[in-house]
Amino acid sequence: MMNSKSIFKAILLIAVSAGIARAQTKPVLDGIVAVVGNEIILKSELDYQVQLTAYQSKLDPNDSLLRKRVLEALVDDKLILAQAILDSVTVTDDEVTRQLDSRIQNLEKQLGSDQKVEEVYGMSINKIRSEFKDDMRKQLIVEKLKQQKFGDMKVSAVDVRNFYDTYKDSIPQVPEEVTLSHIFIVPKPSEKARDQAYSLAKSLLDSLRSGADFAALAKKYSQDPGSASSGGDLGWAKRGQFVPEFEHAVFDLKPSEISDIVETQFGFHIIQLLDRRGDQVHVRHILIQIPHLQSDDDSVIVLLDSLRAYAMAGVKFAVLAREFSQDKDTKDLGGDLGTLAIDQLEPSFLATVNKLKVGEISLPEKVTYGKSYGYHIVYLRNQIPPHKVSLDEDYDRLSNMALSMKQNQAYLNWINQLKSQIYLKIMS
Repeated sequence: MMNSKSIFKAILLIAVSAGIARAQTKPVLDGIVAVVGNEIILKSELDYQVQLTAYQSKLDPNDSLLRKRVLEALVDDKLILAQAILDSVTVTDDEVTRQLDSRIQNLEKQLGSDQKVEEVYGMSINKIRSEFKDDMRKQLIVEKLKQQKFGDMKVSAVDVRNFYDTYKDSIPQVPEEVTLSHIFIVPKPSEKARDQAYSLAKSLLDSLRSGADFAALAKKYSQDPGSASSGGDLGWAKRGQFVPEFEHAVFDLKPSEISDIVETQFGFHIIQLLDRRGDQVHVRHILIQIPHLQSDDDSVIVLLDSLRAYAMAGVKFAVLAREFSQDKDTKDLGGDLGTLAIDQLEPSFLATVNKLKVGEISLPEKVTYGKSYGYHIVYLRNQIPPHKVSLDEDYDRLSNMALSMKQNQAYLNWINQLKSQIYLKIMS
């Protein structure tokens, strides 16, 4: 139940695609395996979760015991969702959008590109957001209620000692770990590149206002690979699915109206609202990206090289990270990425760490995340060899394990209570 303190833990650790409940399009009514309160669990949903769990844990997807356990987990989530609705637990649209975007970015990193994600799911990225937004909302509501129930639980020193005395012979060996910090910087496009992209967007906007065909210009000039071939058409979408700048522009338009140039993190957009039904809009756009020139990247590499030299000359790495790093999740922590198991590091990041000795700082390395990238330098603060767990050396780890056991027992008791209060039927 611990939260990661950095998006970089997500991109440096091996990611999985958990959290988007079903691949491909939403299934037809193909058989109900359970009814929980007002919710149902479809056979296709169970099949997909079994396949996903088997893939993640390297298990046999045909194992009947695995299928039973996955169904139990799905039932538990539906029970908690039912209770959360009774308790009026809610999450905001922004929370849902941020979490969905994070999951999609993880998928893009796993599969290599947003086009590959669209191939696997059989729909556009915008369609994925639309299809799975309700599932994500439910998942976040479930997690929020769990946090409310168990997030404040604590264990005492006596609890930790008792846990250690009871389980010390069965606790697995602690794997090799590394404690890391980094300074991350994103190349900023030059004013020249920005001006060139804006000029192209402005000329296209002038052409549109002189009567040019929007779809034809989108096919020829738009740099959005997901929509250019269809004339820039993004299909129907609900409020909350677009980045804020794009969404504000869309909902200010009248049907058939064309926006001024709108700048987002992706570049310059020209947007046309085709139709609107309440909070649903049908839009198309032309995207002109702002290119990163090699000189932009080079300037970041030079800056990171100089920061590395300062740190090696005695300036505290944490002080430099607080001033220069653009990783908002670790900047105020002095670039601290925490202590990570070596076998959990993503291969390219592991290769960087393996070049370092304790106290050394890497040369600038490129880091990709979602559709973006940046460069960072990595500081290996400590390296802990694999070892048998010790009460003195691994107290925090043992404390977390004891707390997890306490939370799990309380969770099981709560689930049993919910089963006695909420309608539940599992089909034979």
